Amino acid sequence: QVQLVESGGGLVQTGGSLRLSCVASGRTFTTTTMGWFRQAPGKEREFVSAINWRGIARSASANDRFTISRDNAKNTLYLQMNSLKPEDTAVYFCAADPSPRPTPSDSAASYYYWGQGAQVTVSS
Repeated sequence: QVQLVESGGGLVQTGGSLRLSCVASGRTFTTTTMGWFRQAPGKEREFVSAINWRGIARSASANDRFTISRDNAKNTLYLQMNSLKPEDTAVYFCAADPSPRPTPSDSAASYYYWGQGAQVTVSS
């Protein structure tokens, strides 16, 4: 069992930055794929970025603006978000995929454990 708790969300103006954190507890795996997804009101959950020991995957909307990283010693996943836009407004979810994969998956169906979500609101 893995528990995930996000923090760092909030309200920011267009062009601003935020850093989300996700602390994992319980049974953790250094080779586990960890990822970030987001869901805006009325929309489906959307892949943002993911990381495992083999590499990083990013969505087109996050590329060059969002940076994912992890500190295995602290069991913490991060998402640094820069140049935020109003369309980035969503609830951001941290997720863990315990299955060993050659590359990080961008499918929500691959992720078994989910956090409760952190609201990010970007004002125009």
